[in-house]
Amino acid sequence: MPELPRKKVGIIACSGEELPEGTITRLAALRVLHQLRPDDTVTICLPLFLAGGEADRNFAKFYPTIALDGCDKQCAFRGTEKYSSRPAAAIVVTDLIAQTGLEPPHGCRMLDNAGMKAVQLAAQKVADIVDDLLGKNREVKS
Repeated sequence: MPELPRKKVGIIACSGEELPEGTITRLAALRVLHQLRPDDTVTICLPLFLAGGEADRNFAKFYPTIALDGCDKQCAFRGTEKYSSRPAAAIVVTDLIAQTGLEPPHGCRMLDNAGMKAVQLAAQKVADIVDDLLGKNREVKS
Protein backbone atom coordinates (compact mmCIF):
# COMPACT_ATOMS: atom_id res chain seq x y z
CA MET A 1 0.00 0.00 0.00
CA PRO A 2 1.44 3.44 -0.89
CA GLU A 3 2.46 5.70 1.94
CA LEU A 4 0.48 8.94 1.89
CA PRO A 5 2.01 12.24 2.98
CA ARG A 6 1.31 13.11 6.59
CA LYS A 7 -1.28 15.82 7.09
CA LYS A 8 0.21 19.04 8.40
CA VAL A 9 -1.10 22.51 9.08
CA GLY A 10 0.40 25.55 7.39
CA ILE A 11 1.02 28.77 9.27
CA ILE A 12 1.19 31.93 7.20
CA ALA A 13 2.31 34.85 9.35
CA CYS A 14 2.18 38.57 8.75
CA SER A 15 5.34 40.16 7.43
CA GLY A 16 4.58 43.63 8.82
CA GLU A 17 7.69 45.37 10.09
CA GLU A 18 6.16 48.67 11.15
CA LEU A 19 4.15 47.34 14.11
CA PRO A 20 5.16 45.24 17.12
CA GLU A 21 2.27 42.91 16.25
CA GLY A 22 4.03 41.92 13.00
CA THR A 23 7.05 40.79 15.01
CA ILE A 24 4.70 38.97 17.39
CA THR A 25 3.17 36.97 14.52
CA ARG A 26 6.54 35.84 13.21
CA LEU A 27 7.89 34.87 16.64
CA ALA A 28 4.66 33.05 17.52
CA ALA A 29 4.76 31.10 14.25
CA LEU A 30 8.37 30.07 14.90
CA ARG A 31 7.53 29.03 18.46
CA VAL A 32 4.77 26.74 17.16
CA LEU A 33 6.98 25.38 14.37
CA HIS A 34 10.03 24.67 16.53
CA GLN A 35 8.69 24.09 20.06
CA LEU A 36 4.96 23.52 20.39
CA ARG A 37 3.98 21.51 17.28
CA PRO A 38 7.14 20.74 15.28
CA ASP A 39 5.77 17.51 13.78
CA ASP A 40 2.42 18.97 12.80
CA THR A 41 3.20 22.33 11.19
CA VAL A 42 5.00 24.06 8.35
CA THR A 43 5.39 27.75 7.70
CA ILE A 44 4.45 29.48 4.50
CA CYS A 45 6.47 32.51 3.42
CA LEU A 46 3.96 35.32 2.83
CA PRO A 47 6.15 37.39 0.45
CA LEU A 48 6.97 34.34 -1.68
CA PHE A 49 3.32 33.25 -1.54
CA LEU A 50 2.19 36.67 -2.82
CA ALA A 51 4.94 36.76 -5.47
CA GLY A 52 3.74 33.50 -7.03
CA GLY A 53 5.36 30.69 -5.05
CA GLU A 54 3.47 27.73 -6.49
CA ALA A 55 4.54 25.20 -3.85
CA ASP A 56 3.26 27.38 -1.02
CA ARG A 57 0.07 28.23 -2.89
CA ASN A 58 -0.60 24.57 -3.65
CA PHE A 59 0.01 23.57 -0.04
CA ALA A 60 -2.61 26.10 1.10
CA LYS A 61 -5.08 24.71 -1.45
CA PHE A 62 -4.91 21.16 -0.14
CA TYR A 63 -3.93 21.45 3.55
CA PRO A 64 -5.46 23.48 6.36
CA THR A 65 -3.78 26.83 6.84
CA ILE A 66 -3.86 29.30 9.73
CA ALA A 67 -3.49 32.99 8.87
CA LEU A 68 -1.71 34.83 11.68
CA ASP A 69 -2.06 38.57 11.10
CA GLY A 70 -0.72 41.44 13.15
CA CYS A 71 -3.46 43.96 12.41
CA ASP A 72 -6.88 44.38 10.86
CA LYS A 73 -5.44 44.75 7.34
CA GLN A 74 -5.21 40.92 7.44
CA CYS A 75 -2.68 40.62 4.61
CA ALA A 76 -1.95 36.94 5.33
CA PHE A 77 -5.64 36.01 5.39
CA ARG A 78 -6.54 38.02 2.28
CA GLY A 79 -3.52 36.79 0.30
CA THR A 80 -4.21 33.16 1.17
CA GLU A 81 -7.86 33.49 0.28
CA LYS A 82 -7.07 35.23 -3.02
CA TYR A 83 -4.33 32.91 -4.27
CA SER A 84 -5.26 29.54 -2.76
CA SER A 85 -8.31 29.07 -0.61
CA ARG A 86 -9.89 30.49 2.50
CA PRO A 87 -7.71 29.76 5.56
CA ALA A 88 -9.07 27.16 7.95
CA ALA A 89 -8.55 29.62 10.81
CA ALA A 90 -7.43 33.19 11.36
CA ILE A 91 -5.96 35.10 14.26
CA VAL A 92 -5.48 38.88 14.40
CA VAL A 93 -2.98 39.77 17.12
CA THR A 94 -4.41 43.24 17.79
CA ASP A 95 -7.81 41.62 18.45
CA LEU A 96 -6.25 38.90 20.61
CA ILE A 97 -4.49 41.51 22.74
CA ALA A 98 -7.69 43.53 23.14
CA GLN A 99 -9.79 40.45 23.99
CA THR A 100 -7.40 39.25 26.68
CA GLY A 101 -6.63 42.63 28.21
CA LEU A 102 -2.87 42.42 27.66
CA GLU A 103 -0.93 45.65 27.71
CA PRO A 104 -0.14 47.02 24.25
CA PRO A 105 3.27 45.80 23.07
CA HIS A 106 6.14 48.14 22.21
CA GLY A 107 9.22 47.66 20.08
CA CYS A 108 9.45 46.26 16.58
CA ARG A 109 12.84 44.56 16.58
CA MET A 110 13.08 44.03 20.34
CA LEU A 111 9.72 43.36 21.96
CA ASP A 112 9.02 44.47 25.50
CA ASN A 113 7.56 42.20 28.19
CA ALA A 114 3.99 42.77 26.95
CA GLY A 115 5.08 41.81 23.45
CA MET A 116 6.67 38.58 24.65
CA LYS A 117 3.48 37.70 26.57
CA ALA A 118 1.54 38.27 23.35
CA VAL A 119 3.94 35.93 21.51
CA GLN A 120 3.24 33.19 24.06
CA LEU A 121 -0.51 33.77 23.91
CA ALA A 122 -0.65 33.80 20.10
CA ALA A 123 1.58 30.72 19.83
CA GLN A 124 -0.57 28.75 22.23
CA LYS A 125 -3.73 29.77 20.38
CA VAL A 126 -2.20 28.62 17.08
CA ALA A 127 -1.10 25.32 18.68
CA ASP A 128 -4.63 24.75 20.01
CA ILE A 129 -6.07 25.39 16.54
CA VAL A 130 -3.54 22.97 15.02
CA ASP A 131 -4.74 20.30 17.47
CA ASP A 132 -8.37 20.98 16.56
CA LEU A 133 -7.66 20.85 12.82
CA LEU A 134 -5.78 17.56 13.14
CA GLY A 135 -8.30 16.05 15.58
CA LYS A 136 -5.76 15.66 18.34
CA ASN A 137 -6.73 15.75 21.98
CA ARG A 138 -3.77 16.77 24.06
CA GLU A 139 -3.88 16.25 27.79
CA VAL A 140 -3.16 19.23 29.96
CA LYS A 141 -0.14 18.69 32.18
CA SER A 142 -0.41 19.96 35.75
